[in-house]
Amino acid sequence: MSFYLKEPQIPAQEPERTGILVMNLGTPDAPTAKALRPYLRQFLSDRRVIEIPRLIWWFILNGVILTLRPRQSAHKYASIWDKEGSPLMVNSQKQARLLAGYLHEAIASPYAVELGMRYGQPSLQSAIEKLKAQNCNRILLFPLYPQYAASSSASALDEAMRVLIRTRNMPEIRTIRDYHTHPAYIHAVAESIRLYWQQHGRPEKLVMSFHGVPRRTYDLGDPYYDQCQVSGKLIAQALELSEDQYLIAFQSRFGAAEWLQPYFAPSIEALGKQKLGRVDVVCPGFSSDCLETLEEIAMEGKTLFLEAGGGEYHYIPALNDRDTWIKAMREITLDNLTGWVTLR
Repeated sequence: MSFYLKEPQIPAQEPERTGILVMNLGTPDAPTAKALRPYLRQFLSDRRVIEIPRLIWWFILNGVILTLRPRQSAHKYASIWDKEGSPLMVNSQKQARLLAGYLHEAIASPYAVELGMRYGQPSLQSAIEKLKAQNCNRILLFPLYPQYAASSSASALDEAMRVLIRTRNMPEIRTIRDYHTHPAYIHAVAESIRLYWQQHGRPEKLVMSFHGVPRRTYDLGDPYYDQCQVSGKLIAQALELSEDQYLIAFQSRFGAAEWLQPYFAPSIEALGKQKLGRVDVVCPGFSSDCLETLEEIAMEGKTLFLEAGGGEYHYIPALNDRDTWIKAMREITLDNLTGWVTLR
């Protein structure tokens, strides 16, 4: 069997297109232990995510984690699953579909948009194959991570490249590394918070919670921590918040090693112990609501805050399919398509 993937048969009259591959983390197919096991195996086997020596990690993963965690995680996924399915999948599909429509207002030349997940389905390979079947000889890789981290952005780009190096007819490639300071992204987050406050009033403290990564990665040169700090400050400036009106924290710690601090859980407990009347939490690093926002932040965070003595706790939803966010996605995409497309 050839190492290279079979190329699609493209009719001679088919126009060449520019492809936009929207990439997100992924989700299990169902909120069950059976569905979680292969998803977690793929996720936790990623060398970008777990940098422990392979032999040691193999025994930990297969002997402990994949035995216990699928059932535990399934219970959490079931708590946020809705009739449409996984919130992350539903929102990501809407984002890709709406982006394709919004780009039509700006691009005159042929293009195509596809969604691919780093883990689970639809895979990045299937998305790339769909773009190539539409005669896309140029592909823009757009990871939906505002802040660059090796364990998220680089992992998605790695997987896309692993597929692309097997293509016989290699397309031109561009990548979006990050957009943590892009004015349209900052505006979309700030506007979503501002509109929420117009409807529900303002808190005493706004907590901006970003997904955590091991502290070791920062010491080795990963720019993620610094980019989160910059994004948080720009969002606070857009909202005209003083330094004592907001807090930047990091969630989803895993294992015994030190991760980026301050940790979200003890931070929200401390605010509860201060008897704050109201705290609002937003997750600017997530383009779509998912397990980490809906269960860990909206549910667990609320319990921690209230049990510590706090008053009201509000979770402000992720950007999802908000009009300002889709327009921001369009701006970010167009910024990276210069010379590839003809604008209207």
